[in-house]
Amino acid sequence: MNAIVAVDEKWGIGREGELLFSIPEDMRFFKSVTEGKVVVMGRRTFESLPGGKPLKNRVNIVLTSGMTPTGGKTTPLQARYEERVIVCNSLDQLFEAVGEYDPDDVFVIGGQNLYEQLLGQCSRVFVTKVGREKKADRWFPDLDSLDGWAAESKSEDREWSGLTYAFYVYINKN
Repeated sequence: MNAIVAVDEKWGIGREGELLFSIPEDMRFFKSVTEGKVVVMGRRTFESLPGGKPLKNRVNIVLTSGMTPTGGKTTPLQARYEERVIVCNSLDQLFEAVGEYDPDDVFVIGGQNLYEQLLGQCSRVFVTKVGREKKADRWFPDLDSLDGWAAESKSEDREWSGLTYAFYVYINKN
């Protein structure tokens, strides 16, 4: 399993349900890395997707306790996307669902709680680091100070609209 995330200088990832940055090249990078793969997310991340719809050309897996079958019926949100979304109501269900896929093809895409719960299961994390701090209320664990994690590669610095950023790949040495 892998994770993919964009962070600010203090490893902030979001505020009030929104990403901190919207950098076109980062969005293209996210798409190129995850397209044709499996994306794993929490309910709030799922609901924040563009148009409130599952990501195209990917298997969308949502971990939540808020979209459970009730009395043999599914909630409207679950029913609307049941063909394109796998809903898991526990980590055991999630691990069973992702177990059907090559671990290298599975990407955790947020939010904070899911990153924290699954980071130890990830072998790689693709990080877009933006050289600016923004006011955040959600964070990703600081891999630079976390034992067992090391930056394996870094792109050259890039710039867009006054923001400097670079793409990193961290590996789990544990």
